[in-house]
Amino acid sequence: MRQTMNISVSPKLKKAIDAAVRNGGYASKSEFLRAIFRAWEDEEVLRSVRKSEREIAKGQVSKIKSLKDLR
Repeated sequence: MRQTMNISVSPKLKKAIDAAVRNGGYASKSEFLRAIFRAWEDEEVLRSVRKSEREIAKGQVSKIKSLKDLR
């Protein structure tokens, strides 16, 4: 279930969002912002993976002996 959220943006940012909706193939401002948030979430996952890769490269991991160790 979706919830409504109201945000305030600068006039410059509003113009940029309006232009993105007009020219970027988004059905609405809400769809544009949802796309931005999905991209942000993807970036967060990528940052987490990269952090894990650095820890693995440094040997800063613990070995898992069974699936119970994942909890």
